[in-house]
Amino acid sequence: MRPGRRMRGRGPWASLSAAVPILLVVVTACTPGPPAQPRTPASAPASGSLWRPGPGIDWQWQLSGRLDTSVDAPVYDIDGFENGAAQVAELHREDRKVICYLSTGAWEEFRPDAGKFPASVLGEGNGWEGERWLDIRRTDVLEPLMDARIAMCAKKGFDAVEPDNMDAYLNPSGFPLTADDQLRYNRLIARLAHEHGLAVGLKNDLDQIPELEPDFDFAVNEQCAQYGECEALTPFVEAGKAVFHAEYELEPAGYCAQTRRLGLSSLRKEYALGAWRATCPAGDR
Repeated sequence: MRPGRRMRGRGPWASLSAAVPILLVVVTACTPGPPAQPRTPASAPASGSLWRPGPGIDWQWQLSGRLDTSVDAPVYDIDGFENGAAQVAELHREDRKVICYLSTGAWEEFRPDAGKFPASVLGEGNGWEGERWLDIRRTDVLEPLMDARIAMCAKKGFDAVEPDNMDAYLNPSGFPLTADDQLRYNRLIARLAHEHGLAVGLKNDLDQIPELEPDFDFAVNEQCAQYGECEALTPFVEAGKAVFHAEYELEPAGYCAQTRRLGLSSLRKEYALGAWRATCPAGDR
C-alpha cells in the first residue's frame, strides 16, 4: 500500500509534487439533500444487516502515521494491517463506523502475508516501491488469500472493507487483463466481504460503476473533481449509497459546490493520507 494512489490507463498518474503540505482551515463537511432509497446489492446477505452509509456522511481517511481518533467524523477509513481490534473498539466507543483498507489488486512486499503469493501471480510494478499488480484471473490462488485478509478485518471488528487497486485492467499490469476479468474479480471481493458480514466499497474503477454498483455498498474515489469525472459516481448516490471522495491538488472552494450537488462526501487530503484533512467551506454545507 501507498496512500494517495491514482492508477489510470487513460492518463498520467497523480503528481507527487502535491505532497507538500498545504495549510487549510478545517471546517464543516459537505451535506447533500435527501438521498434516494438504497437498492440491495446483488451480493449482499438477504438479512440486510450490513452497514450501508448514505450520501453526504462525513468521513476521515488516515492510512499513515499514528492514528488520531480525535477527528470529529462518524466514519473512519484506516489501514487493516496496521490497526488492531483495540483501535477499532476505541472508535466504536465514540459511535463511529470503521472501514478496513486493504490492497486486493496488488502485492505488497511489506505485508505479513507477502510470502504466500506465488511468483506466478506477480506482475509489473504499479508505480510504488515494493508493489506489483496481481494476476486477478488466478482466483484459484487469490481467493483464499483475500478471504483470509477480509476475515482478519472482520475479526478485528471492522464494519466495512475498502479494497484498493481494483482497476488493474486499465493499467500496464504485465497480464492481458480484460474488463470482464476485472468485473469477475471485483464481484468476488464484494462477495467475500459480504460473506464475512462486512460492507464493501468500490475504489475508483469509474468505467465499471454501472455494472458494479449493485454489488457494492458505497464508493471511494480519488480526484474525480480534478479529472472532471464526479458525475460518473451518480449511480451510487441515486442508489442511496455514500461516495467517499478525496482531492489532493484542488482547494475545497474549487469543487465543494459541485460535489455537494452530486451528493459526494468530499475531503481535501495530503498525498501521505495522514490525519490532516480539510472539509468543505460553510457555504457548501
